[in-house]
Amino acid sequence: MDFKKLASSLLVVGFDGQKPTPEARELIAQGVTGAILFKRNVGEASQTAGLCAELKQEARRPFLLCVDQEGGRVARLRGGCFTEVPPMRSIGSRSDEALAQDVGRLLAREVRAAGFDVDFAPVLDVDTNPANPVIGDRSLAREAEAVARLGVAVAKGIESESVASCGKHFPGHGDTAQDSHLTLPRLPHDMKRLREVELVPFAAYAKARLASIMTAHVVFEALDPEIPATFSSKVLTDLLRKELHFEGVIISDDLEMKAVADRYDMGEAAVRSVLAGVDLLLVCHKPDRQQKAIDGLAHEAEKSQAFRRRLEDAARRVEDLRARFAAPPRPVAEALAVLETPEHRALGLRVRNAGALTTGADPTAAASRTS
Repeated sequence: MDFKKLASSLLVVGFDGQKPTPEARELIAQGVTGAILFKRNVGEASQTAGLCAELKQEARRPFLLCVDQEGGRVARLRGGCFTEVPPMRSIGSRSDEALAQDVGRLLAREVRAAGFDVDFAPVLDVDTNPANPVIGDRSLAREAEAVARLGVAVAKGIESESVASCGKHFPGHGDTAQDSHLTLPRLPHDMKRLREVELVPFAAYAKARLASIMTAHVVFEALDPEIPATFSSKVLTDLLRKELHFEGVIISDDLEMKAVADRYDMGEAAVRSVLAGVDLLLVCHKPDRQQKAIDGLAHEAEKSQAFRRRLEDAARRVEDLRARFAAPPRPVAEALAVLETPEHRALGLRVRNAGALTTGADPTAAASRTS
């Protein structure tokens, strides 16, 4: 068995610049499942669509391209033919499931036109802490039931356009006062509170049988007081798989975030994540860390038959995700043409105007922007 190829299939990687780097090309040849693009990778629409097509052609196999396109301040695709989608808080304040589903359809249609297969949205965190530095208006609401109802609607809208959604950040990043990009947050809530607030949207997402859930690099003291959720089988296997009955792909948040990278060797982090229940690992920046993650998984698989079975189980789920959502490359002009249709422009106008009405902006001004 080629342990390195098996290990590679559990990674989504990032790279610098607007062209694939030699290291990225090497990882693609090695068998990684996909790539994630950030602001550093994208320019105007035709460049982004061309880069996505190039990556898929390089892979010569179903290859998942991923992006964070939530709307509001977290939107990698901006300007030109891409719609300025309001923050989810302004959408949530309308409490309109049909609107939320339209938002999901709009996001998915635009990321698909650019060449992406997975949108890391919606945020299912309940924004119960006004001092939260990382979630805030990315959350649909401050009430758990509203986030559940509207978050599932957004996700269903995304998947109606044959793009995978990803609910994040399990089991809930909404009440933290620290940013896991920079440090390791801890939450002291008891299980009663978690079941009444943080877990409600994820339970609804799991019940709706949607595609994927992303982990939080947060310590939940009532669940596992020693380690972040990403590394905890009590959180990911016992709670998410067994109690909430989630059947989709579990994706780690970026393992290079300081909450993890400052505390764990990358090979150890990869192994611990997979043992806990993660199926697909994000390693978004440095080629040496991406290779360490692969080597760590491969080495552990060589030593342990039980770990090898766990890798194979994760790889099957990832392959199912690719089979459902990874689209072949398309000519750039043909792919982007959908964004110029009257039907799509009308959808963008509807979403922008809804956001403008909730923020007090002039909907006429919103309507005048290029979709």
